[in-house]
Amino acid sequence: MTTEVVLVGDTHLPRFGRSLPAPLTDALGIADRILHVGDHTEPFVVDLLEAFAPTDAVAGNNDSPEMTERMGLARIVTVEEVRIGMTHGHAGPGRTTPDRAGATFADAAPPVHAIAFGHSHQPMVERHDGVWLLNPGSPTDRHRQPTFSFIRMRIRGAALFPELVTYR
Repeated sequence: MTTEVVLVGDTHLPRFGRSLPAPLTDALGIADRILHVGDHTEPFVVDLLEAFAPTDAVAGNNDSPEMTERMGLARIVTVEEVRIGMTHGHAGPGRTTPDRAGATFADAAPPVHAIAFGHSHQPMVERHDGVWLLNPGSPTDRHRQPTFSFIRMRIRGAALFPELVTYR
């Protein structure tokens, strides 16, 4: 069995519209699960995502105190046998967003297999010391990036296959 997961963050709606862009909704249409790493900016974004598939989310620095209370700033989800730490990446110790995200889950027991984060709008699909560092960028706000982006992940048992999806 393979579980299709879409990792998204930094949607910043309604600043960039009231709907999700077509390349993202196409991927969401086949998703078994959705992970959002913060900066939804309005609660209706979670409703948009949950219309496609079960959604796990954390809050970001642009989300309201109510959303932060509802979602928290960090969580660990398990998809099949893969443990994924989720955070926005704006809080905690560290000089860079990946440093802060990594520090959030440094003491996780058992350890995480992947750390999903946002905040910088800089896409990242890299493996460090056996742990995937995954930043989906943004599907709505390029923020000095050449393209919009999100990540599709295929998970089979304990194997994670991430793919950055970009579009203009």
